[in-house]
Amino acid sequence: MGGNQTSVTEFILLGFGVGPRVQLLLFGLFSLFYTFTLLGNGAILGLISLDPRLHTPMYFFLSHLAMVDISYSCNIVPRMLVNLLSPTTSISFAGCITQTFLFITLSQIECLLLVVMSYDRYVAICHPLRYSAIMNWRLCITLTVTSWTCGSLLALLHVGLLLRLPFCGPHEINHFFCELLSVLKLACADTWLNQLVIFGACVFILMGPLCLVLASYTRILLAILRIQSGDGRRKAFSTCSSHLCVVGLFFGSAIVMYTSPNSSHAEEQQKVLYLFYSFFNPMLNPLIYSLRNAEVKGAVWRALHKERSVSVMYGVCI
Repeated sequence: MGGNQTSVTEFILLGFGVGPRVQLLLFGLFSLFYTFTLLGNGAILGLISLDPRLHTPMYFFLSHLAMVDISYSCNIVPRMLVNLLSPTTSISFAGCITQTFLFITLSQIECLLLVVMSYDRYVAICHPLRYSAIMNWRLCITLTVTSWTCGSLLALLHVGLLLRLPFCGPHEINHFFCELLSVLKLACADTWLNQLVIFGACVFILMGPLCLVLASYTRILLAILRIQSGDGRRKAFSTCSSHLCVVGLFFGSAIVMYTSPNSSHAEEQQKVLYLFYSFFNPMLNPLIYSLRNAEVKGAVWRALHKERSVSVMYGVCI
């Protein structure tokens, strides 16, 4: 079994299976959402890089989360927009495998980054006096590099097992991108090993991190409840609320997708879940952090005030 048996050189993504008018409507909406995703996450990256007050471990991790969200969208949305305008446009076998690899890599990196960010919040709330000593830059860089490395290596494992399978037809993928399980359905061989590895990865990279996040926030909640003043409790909780919302969106949609039986959801419903997981989450993340985080709102205000001051000075000079 190998490349000699692989006769399929390209795939066709069937997308959403709607009429031409709905496709044009979806194209306009998704183009708008795609723009918001790039601008929102780009703004987060710009604020963090330009504002010295945001040069802290929390925002260091947030900058990597923003980079992952931008990469998510760039990996999936452009091809999806092309398919909405021209449903019969094909994607090469190599391009499809690359898209699968990037999606798996980025989803696993985001999962691990959310765990790292929950640990950062745990240290900040439960060990505030030792926060600078524990969350030093060496540890932050190590945790980030480990997240990117583990995500890439696990994705390589999935893709390596996928490439060993022969694909001899059909070549139509009933999805809007090359999702792993949808591609596996087209293999002309038994995929039990792939299914086993996917199940193990879901336990290791989804349920395991979720348990760690829940453990961190349980300790955080107990620490917040021990704070005597109401203002102190509100301030402590406000530092975690944005991250908690993002965690809920990510793990909630992921658990529904990967742990629900196939019979309980039609394929079209699964597409909607994947759309929310891989499209709307990256768009909502910067919005959540900007609306629920006082430091980010302060950085926006300082950036706007600085730009206004520069404009006034420039006008006076003229």
